[in-house]
Amino acid sequence: MKAKTAKEAKRLEDIPNIGKSMANDLRSMDIHEPEQLIGKDPYALYYRIGEIMGVRNDPCVCDTMIAAVRFMEGSEALQWWHYTAERKRKLNAG
Repeated sequence: MKAKTAKEAKRLEDIPNIGKSMANDLRSMDIHEPEQLIGKDPYALYYRIGEIMGVRNDPCVCDTMIAAVRFMEGSEALQWWHYTAERKRKLNAG
């Protein structure tokens, strides 16, 4: 069952939108606790996962990183695709 608030997230997998695979990706970046996402740049996390894996990930991975960071920083639990438009604006602007 997914956490309803950041305080309820005890494991990475408790964070909405984060499953086993994405949790393992976060662990590969030495992020083992949900609180470690607070203050992180989700775009930097997206690029770092790609560097570690040696591939360019699907942009939905970026959306998921945004959703996870925002949730842990106190936002409501939103589906990852809620952040697609924001990601497109940010990445197309830079």
